[in-house]
Amino acid sequence: MTTTAPDLRIGTLLRGWRERRRVSQLELALRADSSARHISFVETGRSRPSEEMVLRLAEHLDVPVRERNALLLAAGYAPRYAETALDDPSMRGLREGIDRLLRGYEPFPALVVDALYTVVAANRGILALLEGVPERLLTPPLNAMRLTLHPEGLAPKIRNLREWRGHLLHQMERQIALARSDALRELYDEVAAYPVVGAGGDTDREDPTPYPYLALPMVVEHRGRTLSFLSSISTFNTPMDVTVAELAIETFIPADGATAEALRELIG
Repeated sequence: MTTTAPDLRIGTLLRGWRERRRVSQLELALRADSSARHISFVETGRSRPSEEMVLRLAEHLDVPVRERNALLLAAGYAPRYAETALDDPSMRGLREGIDRLLRGYEPFPALVVDALYTVVAANRGILALLEGVPERLLTPPLNAMRLTLHPEGLAPKIRNLREWRGHLLHQMERQIALARSDALRELYDEVAAYPVVGAGGDTDREDPTPYPYLALPMVVEHRGRTLSFLSSISTFNTPMDVTVAELAIETFIPADGATAEALRELIG
């Protein structure tokens, strides 16, 4: 079979995803009901995979939906997944569902972000935590990472800023390794360069006292009270649209009764 440019490119991309997932050619072949020989031929450009095979391999390598379109294009096929704007009429049901979810979670904070941490929607619990943040940082489009780590944003109120900052930057690093997004890398470089300032000087502790929680909390000083939250992130199951696939719903669970009661008083 004559090797073409698309064959070589799809092979390189698939090999890259396989190596990132630390899966051998044999293991991938077994998962995808193929053979190690065929996987090898695809990766070296000796064989062009069918459209079905590209999608099957992408599924077993847990390739993000946006990157599955890139694989299909590299193999010479049309993209399979649409990328629909959230304000499109066809997204009305999704938008209304998100709004109901966020309202239903009040008084506790919750928000929805896209792949670049742009805030798509937020509830009154989030707005309460952002009280006192300068207006220029609240001008749309809002970015959750900037709002959290900027020295004039939420950062000065976070008592365990060094730990929480490290968690957020590590989260971004994992996403960059997965998606290799230039825009996400630029955002990472920006927020990682912000100076570290925090509430009460607690962020300067060399040996911070362990928190009595099962997961790292975000501890915030707000109106003279200490609020502690555990963060949970949810995504949509089996998305068939790039936009939907890249949405993430983050909810902040009160880590103690005092935090829950304080939020009820704040939001009403």
